[in-house]
Amino acid sequence: MAIFNKLRNLDAYPKVNEDFYSRTFSGGIITIVSSVIMILLFISELSLYLSTVTESQLVVDTARGETLQINFDVTFLTIPCTILSLDAMDISGEQHLDIRHDIVKKRIDSHGNVIEVRPDTMGAPVIEKPLQSHGGRLEHNETYCGSCYGAAATDEDCCNSCEEVREAYKKKGWAIANTDLIDQCKREGFIQKVKEEAGEGCNVYGFIEVNKVAGHFQFVPGKSFHLSNIDLTDLMTFQQGNFNISHKINKLAFGDYYPGRVNPLDGAQWDQQIAGGLYQYFIKVVPTIYTDIRGHKIQTNQFSVTEHFKGPEGGHLPSVLPGQKRSLPGVYFYYDLSPIKVTFTERSNSFLHFLTNVCAIVGGVFTVAGILDSFIYHGQKTLRKKLEIGKLG
Repeated sequence: MAIFNKLRNLDAYPKVNEDFYSRTFSGGIITIVSSVIMILLFISELSLYLSTVTESQLVVDTARGETLQINFDVTFLTIPCTILSLDAMDISGEQHLDIRHDIVKKRIDSHGNVIEVRPDTMGAPVIEKPLQSHGGRLEHNETYCGSCYGAAATDEDCCNSCEEVREAYKKKGWAIANTDLIDQCKREGFIQKVKEEAGEGCNVYGFIEVNKVAGHFQFVPGKSFHLSNIDLTDLMTFQQGNFNISHKINKLAFGDYYPGRVNPLDGAQWDQQIAGGLYQYFIKVVPTIYTDIRGHKIQTNQFSVTEHFKGPEGGHLPSVLPGQKRSLPGVYFYYDLSPIKVTFTERSNSFLHFLTNVCAIVGGVFTVAGILDSFIYHGQKTLRKKLEIGKLG
């Protein structure tokens, strides 16, 4: 009993007999309001506890030998799909001209309606009946072989399709001035396709995978070829001055999506009624690693961009075309890699921190409500006394 008495004396919450309680109307209002406030604050704190927190950190990017996947979806309003070409180059010297793998093109009319969807595949249809034999004569059991029109590396080389003629010209560094003179192109209906698609647009989407170094990729009308470290585009056949490179970038991303990422070029549109214009986007790519709360890592990139438009009059070619005097129409994306990598890590909130905040909410609101109730109660009591003795007023 002595121990119980000592513990009783340590009670920090002495109980008051109910006979001494005095309940007021203002106290009831304060109790209701403070209870509502405590419930709202508790719900807010609970939602914060159940949500995840994303921590960011900057580190030096030491990765080597990686590749960069570029996802794109671009709509050209007035360029037919047949003559639209995609090229990619980087500072390491690697080049990909007229890329066709992992690319899909949609023919669209002037109102944006889809006419035809077709994957852009490698190669071209082979002519069933080649045009001529070597030397113009057919010997016994000799296989027919199409002419390369002076671009054949050896007498044994054959060009049985329009694409093979173009490839032979690329290797020589020549440009085809007029495809009407190439029988393979005429027989494959290349010129007819260009004429049929006149006035149409093209939506091209897909992805390309490049070395993780600075470089650029471009959408140009015509076929690219290489000559003495200069990349040129064969536009003579297609009358380059008539091209309007107005376009809309539906999507452009470097790598996979992660929560919260914003691609600044998504939905960007250039609608300039200027033929032969040149659009340039200078992009700074920042390597990014996003780790979700389950520990799954997403290695991707985010980027910033600066845009520039150059009209045809008095302009010069971009840096990939040194020494030239005129602009080539096209859309050029120049990208560079940041040496700094950003890491985002999701984590859950601490339960002890949540419990501490809940206790602070309950205790704080209860204390403030008690102070307010006491102030109102004693204020009313003082006013009542003054009113009774006639000193009020």
